Order: sequence, then structure tokens, then C-alpha cells
Amino acid sequence: MTELLIQKAAGISWREYYALCKPKVVYLIVFTAIVGMLLASPGLVPLDTLFFGALGIGLGAASGAAVNHWVDQRIDALMERTRRRPLPQGQLSSAAALTFAIGLGVSSMLILGFYINAPTAILTLVSLVGYAVVYTMFLKRSTPHNIVLGGAAGAAPPILGWTAVTGEINTEALLLFLVIFIWTPPHFWALAIRRRKEYAAAGVPMLPVTHGVQFTKLNILLYTLMLLAVSLLPFLHHMSGLLYLSGALALGIGFVWHAWRLYNTEGDAHSMKTFGYSIFYLSALFVFLLADHYLRELIHGMLGVA
Repeated sequence: MTELLIQKAAGISWREYYALCKPKVVYLIVFTAIVGMLLASPGLVPLDTLFFGALGIGLGAASGAAVNHWVDQRIDALMERTRRRPLPQGQLSSAAALTFAIGLGVSSMLILGFYINAPTAILTLVSLVGYAVVYTMFLKRSTPHNIVLGGAAGAAPPILGWTAVTGEINTEALLLFLVIFIWTPPHFWALAIRRRKEYAAAGVPMLPVTHGVQFTKLNILLYTLMLLAVSLLPFLHHMSGLLYLSGALALGIGFVWHAWRLYNTEGDAHSMKTFGYSIFYLSALFVFLLADHYLRELIHGMLGVA
């Protein structure tokens, strides 16, 4: 009986710590970082670089997520969407969560510093501090432009992946950063519209709380139009070809359609569909980037042989 209770407690503890990492968000971050690594290399990325780069960047993102849980536990307890998280539920102590977050961060720096390179470790640390400290502790609580200003940290993973392979930042890496930077506000505002009453109760000045739902919808529409234009830059810069261009246009027009539908729909009826599409959009866009990259490499190889 005692052994069964110990096993049960260990299982719950594992799940609670795992929840601190915001795994769904971290998976998307690691995916975009891996795409950055693959795009940075004309051939195959060495397996050790791919593995340790993804692991280090993922642990850094998980550390930032855990710090976010630790800082936001009071706010999380007031919101329906987050009140079941481990800290508001009292399943973990604040000290345990913070120690876990620091451990993840230190592990990330050690892995990236020893197995990848110093620039990637430094940039990962900067993005971690940007999200966990600058955004979570200050911007989120002080301005309705929080997600715009704080979006830089969330847009960093492709740069981190690129730097892991090349050791430097160039125009192509910055274009990937720009795509996610412009994508972040309409993605998050669609969710914020649905959760605006919870943010208001928690005292968080999200845009739909401070400026109203219709103003937020207008900004979502404007940002999706901007995103459609920005998503064409990899093609215009000759970083990608026609396969990517066709995908970017189709996905971008779909995002604009959802934003237009949201703008013309009463209340928040279409907000979660827009939010869901935004996640699909970013994932699919990076898949098109990757597919186009290897298709072009294949064509160039065939032409080279010929």
C-alpha cells in the first residue's frame, strides 16, 4: 500500500513539473528552432548539433515557461483558463517551481555552451530573460501593447536554431524572426478576446480589456494583412521558391479570411477559430519553408549532376 502511494505521488509530481513547462508551446518553439537549423544548412545538419541544439533551446523555453508559472500564480488563480495549473492548485510549492525553472535554465546554458556555441547560449538566455522577466514581470502588467513588445522573445527560436548551425545571425534568420514577431499579436489577441473578462478580473491590461473588442478585432485584421506581406519576404529575398510562395499565399489569405470573419462577427463567436487557425498557420508555413528548401536542394543537386 505504501509503495503504491509513493508511485502515485511520483507520477503526479512528474505531471505537475511537466505542466510547468507549457509543453505545447515548447514543442512549437522547438519545431521552429529545428526548421531554423535545417534552413541554415545547405545539406544535412550534424545529428549532434540537431539534438543538442533542440534540447538546449527547448530547456531554455521550458525554463521561461516555468518562471512564468511562478510569477503569474496569483493571476492564474483568478482565471478560468489557468486556475487548474499546479501552483494555483497548491500541487507544487513556489520554491519547488522556481528551483525547477532555474535548473532547466542552467541545463540549457550548459548544453548550448558546451555542445553548440556561445552565441546560441547567449541569445537563448536573452530570449529567456525577455519572456520570463521583461514580458511576464513588467510588460504584461503595465501596457496593452505587452504582447507586441514582448513578442520578440517568442520570435527568437528560428534565430537560435540558425545560430546553432552557423554561429551568426544573417538576413534570412531575421526574416524568420519577423514572421513570428508579426504573427504573435493576432494569434494572442484572438485568445484574449475570448478571455477578456478573466484578464480584466486579474487586472491584466490586455488590448480587448483596455481598448475594447472591436478595436482589437481591427488590429487583428491589420496585423494579418501585414503578416501576409511579411510572409512573402523569404521568396522576394530568394531564400525560398515557388512552393513556399504558393503555401504562404494560401495560408495568409486563410488567416486574413478568419480575421475578416472575426471582425464582422458579433462578440467573440469566431475568436477561438481564429486562434486555432493561427497555430495551424505558423506550423504549416514553416513546413512549407522546409519542404521548399529541400526541393530546391534536390533540384540544384540534379542540375549539378547533369
